[in-house]
Amino acid sequence: MARAQQVDFLVMGAGVAGLRAAVELADHGDVLVVTKESVGESNTHYAQGGIAVAMEGEADVALHLSDTVAAGDGLVYLPAAHTLVEEGPLRVTELIEWGAHFDKENGRLLRTREGAHSLPRILHANGDATGAEISRSLAAFAGAHERIRFAEWTTVTGLVAVDGSVVAVDLLDREGLPQRIGARSVLVAAGGAGQVYSDTTNPAVATGDGIALAAEAGAELADMEFYQFHPTALSLPGVPRFLLSEALRGEGAYLRNDRGERFMERYHPLLELAPRDVVARAITREGMGAEPGASRVVHLDMRHVKDIDLHQRFPGISAFLARYGLDLQRDLIPVRPAAHYLMGGIRTDLHGRTSLRGLYAAGEAACTGVHGANRLASNSLLEGLVFGARAAQSMLADGLPLLAADAPEKVPAHLTAGEEERLENVITGLQHAMWMYAGLLREEATLREGLAAHAACEAGLAQFAQQGRGTRRLAEAHAMSRIAQAILHSSLARTESRGAHFRNDYPHRDDERFLKHSVLRMHEGREEPVEFEAW
Repeated sequence: MARAQQVDFLVMGAGVAGLRAAVELADHGDVLVVTKESVGESNTHYAQGGIAVAMEGEADVALHLSDTVAAGDGLVYLPAAHTLVEEGPLRVTELIEWGAHFDKENGRLLRTREGAHSLPRILHANGDATGAEISRSLAAFAGAHERIRFAEWTTVTGLVAVDGSVVAVDLLDREGLPQRIGARSVLVAAGGAGQVYSDTTNPAVATGDGIALAAEAGAELADMEFYQFHPTALSLPGVPRFLLSEALRGEGAYLRNDRGERFMERYHPLLELAPRDVVARAITREGMGAEPGASRVVHLDMRHVKDIDLHQRFPGISAFLARYGLDLQRDLIPVRPAAHYLMGGIRTDLHGRTSLRGLYAAGEAACTGVHGANRLASNSLLEGLVFGARAAQSMLADGLPLLAADAPEKVPAHLTAGEEERLENVITGLQHAMWMYAGLLREEATLREGLAAHAACEAGLAQFAQQGRGTRRLAEAHAMSRIAQAILHSSLARTESRGAHFRNDYPHRDDERFLKHSVLRMHEGREEPVEFEAW
């Protein structure tokens, strides 16, 4: 049996968390960054609003902490939140030193406000392209390091665990050929899983691969019921759910129902700047109706905002809307919620360590408890910087040996055109079922409908068993199925409403039973019952 290729450190994902970790690791060994498409294609790239950071001293940091905890609806793990807000200023300062350009006025960083923030603390770049600028600057800085290599258009299909330790990763390269890469340690920083829902702001790459593969290798997952639905995605027939940044409401946008009424006063004293979960459910009730298929429309209205040039402030959004004859300064913009961000993920400590030796996680793929039940707007990019660096520091501190691993035994079979079409039908069925049955408003009956749809998905995937995971799309389908299963089981187990998880049949918080985090484990390839633990 041939031996696998080897590298010191392997990073899965080229968003903010993965690239920040790679930079930290590169002075101590060879780093391979694996990404399914080009380095620039990630959830990070599409982040519009900005990065939240308190750079004005201890009082500013304390207020950022308070806002983070309040948004998390009682479930924020305080040590994680402390870490985020206290280390955030240093990480953002580093990023600026490495070439990131944030918007300024008269030499000072511009700051804006978003939902559930008590004051303006959001840095932005090129108006509404903050994620793209952070991705660009980190990729350029990492790419200049001689010990960092990138494997683009490469899909991770498995984590190789031996005696409870992850020692290698299985890949399909850009030609579809299998490889196995041994590593001292592996970091999963592959982002979220928005593609498990039919309506999502996430790019096509966000299929939850890293989370699913970690679970199958034996790592614990946590808080998978908490999926954040962004309140304002563009709602036009046949048009992708393009994100309309929370910064629009930070600059004064109103939400109006089909009668032209501002309605947020009925739901929260902060009106349009209420926490995302509150705004998303309000729009669902006002604009999508109580029944599936209801078609009432909610609009985002900026026609009254006269003190800023909206085209200059939001150039990317303005250009996208112009393709469909819409203008922020002139028109009501139809909006609806869409799946946006997973608060749960691979359970880690504050240093990125998972329950498996040799496996680490950071960014949206990880669950430290920092966001609790609902992420505060624009904390995600900061999380990637802070915990990407921390995970890398743990990988270095742990100093694990490089263990030998065998190469893959055979080339997996590929799919015919007919099989590819059947596979897409299976995926589409799962995505629509998850939106219908495990979306913003849940209850036992609909969640069980979701489980039935998931069982149908698994049966549909079984027909491809002989191909293993021989194509990227098949690997993604298996990942989405695993993520859907975890969301459904966790949502059924939490019989209360908290943050982004709302149960029509249990509409209130139950702190006595559920002021805890859900934990999922797998044994011999099967999920064990959901447990709840206080961290």
